[in-house]
Amino acid sequence: MDVANEEAIKQFQSLMEEVDEQLKNTFKNMHQGSPIETLVRFLKARDWNVAKAHKMLVDCLKWRIQNEIDHILAKPISPIDLYRAVRDSLLVGFSGYSKEGLPVIAVGVGLSTFDKASVHYYVQSHIQMNEYRDRVILPSATKKHGRHIGTCLKVLDMTGLKLSALNQIKLLSAISTIDDLNYPEKTETYYIVNVPYVFSACWKVVKPLLQERTRRKVQVLQGCGRDELLNIMDYGSLPHFCRRGGSGSSRHYGNGSADDCFSLDHPFHQQLYEYIKQEALLMEPVSLTKQGSVHVDVPEPSLEDAKIAKTIETEFHKFENRNGLANSSNGFKFTSD
Repeated sequence: MDVANEEAIKQFQSLMEEVDEQLKNTFKNMHQGSPIETLVRFLKARDWNVAKAHKMLVDCLKWRIQNEIDHILAKPISPIDLYRAVRDSLLVGFSGYSKEGLPVIAVGVGLSTFDKASVHYYVQSHIQMNEYRDRVILPSATKKHGRHIGTCLKVLDMTGLKLSALNQIKLLSAISTIDDLNYPEKTETYYIVNVPYVFSACWKVVKPLLQERTRRKVQVLQGCGRDELLNIMDYGSLPHFCRRGGSGSSRHYGNGSADDCFSLDHPFHQQLYEYIKQEALLMEPVSLTKQGSVHVDVPEPSLEDAKIAKTIETEFHKFENRNGLANSSNGFKFTSD
């Protein structure tokens, strides 16, 4: 790290010493014993501009307090059938670790339907997975390897990505904005697999709009990406949709079994749900009954993110008109997390 960056960190530390106790407390819960590394993430997200990084972090801490994010892992989505519906329609899971010890997060972009629960439950579940990653998985990996591990790898499965009026672009933009502003620089690399033509066509237009540091993180792999990913992780950590020779469907492999890292029956999701239930009992030791979703304030997307979302929508409609297709679809967007 060069002298200028070290000086920026010192300035940022001094500014954070002046914030009030409530902000300091939520910052402590957020950084999990790695305050310097957390400051560096926010500095990177604002190109090492101390004033902008400080504003970003203070806004993030205020958002955490206003939305009780420190307690979100004690707020289960219940009953269990509702949580299963969320898991079946928001396809995200943890498949293992890379050879360097980074957690591998799998995302079924193309086959997530977001149609079995209200928007608030999907946002709540997404934030809970972020918080569990940051408070449990990453600290555990750091302890195991004896060095700081603060980022993950994401493998995005584009199987099933189709054309439509992009009903989900608003929800996905909301989730992306939450990650951009409150969980920056948490992803080391995005690996894109099972890519249909519609993605390839859209990617050519979206790629130039991304910030350079985000663009460098994205790797589009051939087919299911198995061979290339095996250079980075062992077979046991490959997401289920990468374990075949050709492209295939997340739904057609595993299909709700314990091998399917998206499924509630997968060990990771069982552990996560049990953790949240136990935290809830510690906070309020009463029987868990059905409760309303957690309503989290979603910040407005930046002009850059809004432009990317609009470009995706435009390109999908062009493709739709060219091909005379009208299928259901999901939007997608990369963030700088």
